[in-house]
Amino acid sequence: MALSAENRPRPLAPLPVRAHPLVLGVVLFLASELMFFAALFAAYYDLRANRSQWPPPYAHPNAIEGAIATLLLFAASLVMVLAGRAMDRDRLRAARWWTLSAIVAAVSFVAQSLRGYAHNGFSVATDAYGSIYYTMTGFHLLHVIAGIGILAALFVGMRSRALTANRRAGSEAMTYYWHFVFVVWLGIFATIYLVR
Repeated sequence: MALSAENRPRPLAPLPVRAHPLVLGVVLFLASELMFFAALFAAYYDLRANRSQWPPPYAHPNAIEGAIATLLLFAASLVMVLAGRAMDRDRLRAARWWTLSAIVAAVSFVAQSLRGYAHNGFSVATDAYGSIYYTMTGFHLLHVIAGIGILAALFVGMRSRALTANRRAGSEAMTYYWHFVFVVWLGIFATIYLVR
């Protein structure tokens, strides 16, 4: 006796795909870092709301340098997506070149930031503006420097058989990290250079 369409067993739904532990760990880490940056943004806007003049008249961060820094982080984020795609296609040589490009863009961002610090007419000890400016940008800069180290490890590790077994997880985690660094920088750039 044939079963009618209503009585036929339905195919089982596919099981949900679990995230790789490395990727999950990076996402949880970034969530905690997001809370820290949210506190910094809250402090900045609280200080801004309680001052008659903000930023102070002596503070003139260079918006062109900030825009160049933004493009550098965008490039680093973009090429990490390309590195991940190359790794998915077993094109390790291309993935290494894309990763090296991200490292170069990130190092250029650090150099640009340090150049901007050297030309600022204020320091972390000048007043509240200097303190929050250097805390926000400095903490972000530390994330970029840490990312350079991690990218360098990924670049070197692409030759290792241990990494090639889980190559997608490593590149995916770094891509998420660079997207986070870039998006946070967009908030910092808008806050410091555009909101007056």
